[in-house]
Amino acid sequence: MRSGTLSAIVLAITAVATAGCGTDPAPAADAPAAGAGAKTVCTADDVKVGGEAGKRPTVTIPDTCTPPTTLLMKDLTPGKDPVVKAGDAVDTQYLLVTWSNKKEVDASWNRGQTFQVAPVGQARVIAGWNEGLIGMKQGSRRLLIIPADKGYGAQGNSGIKGGETLVFVVDAAKVNGAAQQ
Repeated sequence: MRSGTLSAIVLAITAVATAGCGTDPAPAADAPAAGAGAKTVCTADDVKVGGEAGKRPTVTIPDTCTPPTTLLMKDLTPGKDPVVKAGDAVDTQYLLVTWSNKKEVDASWNRGQTFQVAPVGQARVIAGWNEGLIGMKQGSRRLLIIPADKGYGAQGNSGIKGGETLVFVVDAAKVNGAAQQ
């Protein structure tokens, strides 16, 4: 009898001890959900660009995610050869919108003429342009999302605050080949 009683007690203790295994306690009603309020980092697909290449674009920057900290590029219109290579000169049309306030800051379309970048890769433009133009084809349109370290840095420039993420839509109007130096 004694071993039967002992077996029943061990079995009861084991049942009670294992009953709670594998389940998490329910969170308190007032506890915030994990990750509540945390935003994800935006991708190039999150930024919406309207309009066709060769025409003034529109840009919509979302409020639902944070700006990326690396240079992002997305080809919106493919274009045709020739391809922009390091050392080339390229005539561009562009629109610049700042991430923080989602406002247009500059656009070559406002001046009615293209902006030439030469030599690509070493031109006197921000690093995000020197990197971001390579590989474009004539007639193509590309979205560039440029973090501050490849833009105007901590100091900012001409009404653009320091640390600002820049959103450019760039059209490669004409690829002129190797830049004259």
